[in-house]
Amino acid sequence: MRPPEWTPMRRDMVLAALVLVLDVGTVLNTDPGSRPLFPVGWALLVLSAAALVLRQRYPIPILVLSSVCALLYYPLGFPDSPMALSFILTLYVIARDCWRPVSICAALVLAIAFPLAPVVVHQLAVEASEAPQTHTAVAIGVILLLTIAAGEMGRDRRERVVAAEQRATEAEATREQEAWQRATAERLRIARELHDVVAHQISLINVQAGAALHTRDEGGAFAALEAIRAASKEALREVRAVLGVLRQVDSEDQVRPAPSLSRLSELVAHSEASGLPVRLTGDSEVPALPAPVDLTAYRIVQEALTNAVRHGQASTVWVDLRHTGTDMIIEVENDGTTRADPLPVRPGNGLLGMTERVAAVGGELHACPTTGGGFRVRARLPVALPEDGTG
Repeated sequence: MRPPEWTPMRRDMVLAALVLVLDVGTVLNTDPGSRPLFPVGWALLVLSAAALVLRQRYPIPILVLSSVCALLYYPLGFPDSPMALSFILTLYVIARDCWRPVSICAALVLAIAFPLAPVVVHQLAVEASEAPQTHTAVAIGVILLLTIAAGEMGRDRRERVVAAEQRATEAEATREQEAWQRATAERLRIARELHDVVAHQISLINVQAGAALHTRDEGGAFAALEAIRAASKEALREVRAVLGVLRQVDSEDQVRPAPSLSRLSELVAHSEASGLPVRLTGDSEVPALPAPVDLTAYRIVQEALTNAVRHGQASTVWVDLRHTGTDMIIEVENDGTTRADPLPVRPGNGLLGMTERVAAVGGELHACPTTGGGFRVRARLPVALPEDGTG
């Protein structure tokens, strides 16, 4: 069976019972004095102790009630008892939870009221004892100051706990947000990689399949089928390479090198196999580039050739590579027969992927139709990666 929850209300109920037991045990072992406890004395003792049950919920009214009980009990000459614990424990709650001036004002009122209470009660009831003593005010003042100091310590501790919990919550939310951002960035990266890998080869396969369907030459059909076979084999190899990285499984198989400008001749050969002549201009040899920049440059050329095959209806594509020392300039232009549109180009997945790749390494990309009806893609890639390492 599940144990009952230890709530503040239950703790105060136990505390009220303990204070009442302490009061009763004290008065029963004390000289009864000149005034019997029954019925007023017992009523004040029970009421003062029972009021502690509600001190967390209604601290100020409970402080007033317990203080009035004490101000009536002691001057009326009842046997001495520790019933002052009731208003002291309640004042602690006020000092811990309420506005600071409230506890200070309450302490000042009590420090003044206790020395004056015997005088007031003596004037109202002849049988009451008169004991206006200065040391009473001093003792009460010290007790109240210590109570307020303890309440302030409790307030400070609770504020530190709340601040620590808030920092932990914010840290957890930040970690979740960062994890979500990393997962989103990784999904986008994988999507770009798969698009670049699949779109180029599938486009070549589509062109060759169309050529095979429309040709009347048996040799030309076999050549188209051979190109389809080579393109599909290359696509399967690259897809397996991407999936192998995603699986992150150790293997003794030789890892296929990552796409880079060093494999640009293979890319050109695949494009020319589909019937699209490619002309390389610019630097004949490109120096070694950082891996992210090298991969981005390769994917830009690949995507531009894919778009020329799929959409450009081009007869020739020019690929110009120039290394300026600080930047790598890539220009891919085709002489497609499509009409040049003066309006901004509507970005698809290919252009969007190129833009994201270039931005990741801190470069710039411009893609627009040419006046002759073709299309030009120009990218500037800095040789040095951004300092934040987003590449």
